Amino acid sequence: MLGLREKQVDDRLAFIKDYIGADNAATGSEVDSNSNVTHKTVATMEAELYKFYTVQLNRKLVMDKLKKFDDITDYDGCYLADMYASDIKNHIIYVHDETSLKPYCASITLYPFLLEGTKCMGGVSNAPTNLQSFCGSFVNLVYQVASNFAGAIATVEFLMYFDYFARKQYGKEYMRTNEKEIKQELQGVVYGLNQPASARGDQSVFWNISVFDKPYMAEMFDNFYFPDDTKPDLESLYELQKFFMEWFRLERKKELLTFPVLTASLLTDEKGFVDKEFRNFCADQMSKGHSFFIYMSDSVDSLASCCRLRNELADNTFSYSLGAGGVVTGSAQVITLNMNRLVQYYVQLHDKNLDYRFDEFLIGFIQDVQKYLMATKEVYKDYIKAGLLPAYTAGFMDIDKQFLTLGVNGLAEAAEFLGLTVGNNKRYKAFLARVLGIFKDENKKALETYGCRFNTEFVPAENLGVKNAKWDKEEGLEAKRDCYNSYFYLVEDPDCSILDKFELYSHDVCDNLDGGSALHLNLEQLPDKAQAVRLFELARWNGTPYWTTNVLCTICNKCGRIDPVTRKVCKHCGSTDVDYGTRVIGYLKRVTNFSDARQLEASRRFYTK
Repeated sequence: MLGLREKQVDDRLAFIKDYIGADNAATGSEVDSNSNVTHKTVATMEAELYKFYTVQLNRKLVMDKLKKFDDITDYDGCYLADMYASDIKNHIIYVHDETSLKPYCASITLYPFLLEGTKCMGGVSNAPTNLQSFCGSFVNLVYQVASNFAGAIATVEFLMYFDYFARKQYGKEYMRTNEKEIKQELQGVVYGLNQPASARGDQSVFWNISVFDKPYMAEMFDNFYFPDDTKPDLESLYELQKFFMEWFRLERKKELLTFPVLTASLLTDEKGFVDKEFRNFCADQMSKGHSFFIYMSDSVDSLASCCRLRNELADNTFSYSLGAGGVVTGSAQVITLNMNRLVQYYVQLHDKNLDYRFDEFLIGFIQDVQKYLMATKEVYKDYIKAGLLPAYTAGFMDIDKQFLTLGVNGLAEAAEFLGLTVGNNKRYKAFLARVLGIFKDENKKALETYGCRFNTEFVPAENLGVKNAKWDKEEGLEAKRDCYNSYFYLVEDPDCSILDKFELYSHDVCDNLDGGSALHLNLEQLPDKAQAVRLFELARWNGTPYWTTNVLCTICNKCGRIDPVTRKVCKHCGSTDVDYGTRVIGYLKRVTNFSDARQLEASRRFYTK
C-alpha cells in the first residue's frame, strides 16, 4: 500500500487541529467552504480532509483531455494543458467544485422514476403507486441523484407528480378533504431533504423547485402524459402550488428550512403580467415574509436550475417515448474568470483605454476557458460511458442539454479600478453590457464551431469572492474590499436605491448575460402587498428577469420562534438572545453559519428602508 510522506501526514494533522479550533464548518474549510453545514462534526471534517488531493486529480484528468484536443482546436494540446494549469495557478480562472469528481448542477426529469422507481439508480423501490410511496421514494431518489452532482438538483415536476398521486388517492378535492394528510406528506419530503447527509459531508441536498403562473404552466406541461395516458390537471396543480407556498411560508416560522430554494416563474407580455392573479398571490406571499425568487420572461424559454442560474431550454416539448422535455437542463461545469485581475493585467500591457485590443484580449481568455470546459465534459462523458453516473444512463439527465458555464466575478471591482462609478449611470451600464456582450457573442460562436452549449453567469462566489480579493491583494493588485461583489451594484452602497438596482438589472444589461444573475433587494422591512406589487411592476417595466427580496428574519435562540420581521427582541418571549437568517448568496441560512469572511461581508450589506 502506498503511504503518505511524513510531510503530508503532518500537513493533514495540522488541518485537523485548525478545523477543531475553527468557529464553524464553513470557516474550517480550507478549499471550498459553504454555509450549507449547520454543525461542525467529524463527518464534516473528514469530507474536507482530502479535498486537496481530489483537486489535483481533477486537474490531471482535464489536462490529459486537453492534450488530445489538437484535432478540434487551433492550439497544440500540450500547450493548452499547460495554459490551463497556469491560468489556475495565476488565479485568472477558478474551477468550481474541483473538490468533487462530479458534474455541477442539473434540472432533472422525474419520468424514469414514474416507470421504474429508484431501481434504475441502484435503489430498491419500485415505481410509486400512491402518494405515500411517491413521497417516500422521492426523498430517496433525490439523495441518489444528488450523489451524481456537486451542486444543486432541481425537480421542476415535483408538485405536478404530487398532485397526480394525491388526486389518484384522495380525489380532486384532496386539499379540502385531506388537508392533514397532504401537509404530513409535504412535511416528510421537505424535512427529509433538509437533513444532513453523511454521504455529502453532513450537508443537505441543494434542492430547488419551481412554481408557475397559468400560461407558463400550460406551456411547460400541457403536452405531458403520465404512464397511464392521462394528462396533468393544471387547475388542480395551480391550487396545489398556492397551497404549498402558504404551507412552506408558515413552516419556516417553526424551522429555518433552507430547501427547497423556490422560484416563481411568471409570463409577461406588452400589456403586463399575463396571469395577474398569480402575480398578486406572489406579492401577498412576499409581503408576509415568504422568501423565494421570481423569474419573469415573455416566453417559456428558461428555467432556474440553481438558486441563481438561468438555463435556456433546449426543447420545452414533452416526448412520450422518452418521458423527457424542457425540464432537463443545468450546467455540467462552471469556470469563473477574475475580471478585476484580467482588466489590471490588460492595463499593465496597454492603458486604461479599453479599445478593440481589450476585446481581443478578453476573447482569447474566453476561448481558452471554453476549451477547458469542453475537456471537462469529455471527462464526464467517460464516467457516463462507464456507468459511473447513473442519473445520466437512467435518463434523468442528458449531458448534451447541460450548459458549459463561464462565470464572472470581480467585474464591479474592475470598473472601480478603471475609474468608473459603480452604480446606475450610463458609463458603468455600458461597461457591463459591453463586457457581458463579448461573452455572449463568443458563446454563440462556440456553439456553431463545437456544437457545445455555453452560457455566462454572474456567479454567487460564496467563497470565491473572498479568495479573489485575497489573491489580488497578495499580488499587489488594486482590490478595494475583502470580498468581491456578486452583483452589478455594491452591496454596501447606501446611495443605490431600489429603483437604481432595477435599472442596473434592466434588459439593456441583462440581455447580454445569457446565464443570468439574480438581483437581490436587501430591505430593512417587509413590503406590504401594494408595495410588493409595485416591485413586480418595476421588474417588468425594466426587464429585470430574475430577482428576489431579502429581509433579515429574527431567530430566537431561547424559544426557537422564527419571525420574518427584523427585530432586536423576540416578540414571542421577549428574549434579546436572537440570531438572524438571510441568504448567504442564494440560499437561506443563519448568519452565524456563514464563514467568518462572509459574516463580515454580511455585516456590511446595506438594507434599504
